[in-house]
Amino acid sequence: MTAEAGPRWAIVVHGGAGVIERQQLSAEQERAYREAMRKVTEHGAKLLAANKPALDVIESTIGLMEDDPLFNAGRGAVFTAQGRNELDAAIMDGKTLKAGAVAGVTRTRHPISLARRVADASPHVMLVGVGADEFSKQQGLQQVEPGYFYTQRRWDALVKYLQANKLPVPAKPSGIANDDPAKGLAHDEGKKGTVGVVVLDMAGNVAAGTSTGGTTGKRWGRVGDSPIVGAGTYASNQSCAVSATGTGEYFIRLSVAHEICSLVRYRGMSLQAAADEVIQKQLTALQGDGGIVAVAPDGQMAWSFNTSGMYRARAAEGQPVTIGIFKDEK
Repeated sequence: MTAEAGPRWAIVVHGGAGVIERQQLSAEQERAYREAMRKVTEHGAKLLAANKPALDVIESTIGLMEDDPLFNAGRGAVFTAQGRNELDAAIMDGKTLKAGAVAGVTRTRHPISLARRVADASPHVMLVGVGADEFSKQQGLQQVEPGYFYTQRRWDALVKYLQANKLPVPAKPSGIANDDPAKGLAHDEGKKGTVGVVVLDMAGNVAAGTSTGGTTGKRWGRVGDSPIVGAGTYASNQSCAVSATGTGEYFIRLSVAHEICSLVRYRGMSLQAAADEVIQKQLTALQGDGGIVAVAPDGQMAWSFNTSGMYRARAAEGQPVTIGIFKDEK
């Protein structure tokens, strides 16, 4: 890598944005989140340095986060008002614009892998609910009991929400596993959260992926921005790759991920300037909250959020892992 050229590979990761303030996190909790972000970022960086393709890195790295109950994705996801974990995910290839997404998945251990299969093994971009679960089984992806995703703190958050809104508390899901390695460490970032990864690989291709459990107490089959291409997830080699987190309804209305890429492509803005334009100005003006991570084909990396915190990390060729949680960290 020359002094003039950007890094040949780069990765930026988020673990959700929301009300995350220093006084709310114990020292032990803060260490746990920083270590979790370091682990997944170093995992993705190692794959990229070994010349693995962008989509493979996205799927593998997000898969780790879906297995970590610290985050609102996969195991540790929030519950709907009906006491279910309904999971959403999307993945997009910047080289071909190939994309896959799923929403309302209930039995697939790794929704990001199912999104990848939608892109690779179906003629469609998005599958939802029962059909998505059926496709998952046909593709041979690992299936789990609904209780696999259960964590006590997410259930407690649901009960609190339902009682406050005078809604009935449902029965717990079947097949609950008793062990929760994140017990006492996880922090409730508001009732929402998401995980996402964007990468630039050694071939010069960018890609993005996002996975979420949605919002606590969601009803009527609500789906947020995470699985919607252009809103919570987007990637194009002509501009950048973006993964978002926050209150999805606002990200959908602004087409946040695509809007950032459009500012880079058509107005020639730097990646950071484009991200700030959309998050700090447009999203904030709409009174939406959340943030994004992004990477460009020339190695530019960016994150921007208008909440008090966002779990985030990045690394690139020749650059060490940088981790942040709070607003005042770079």
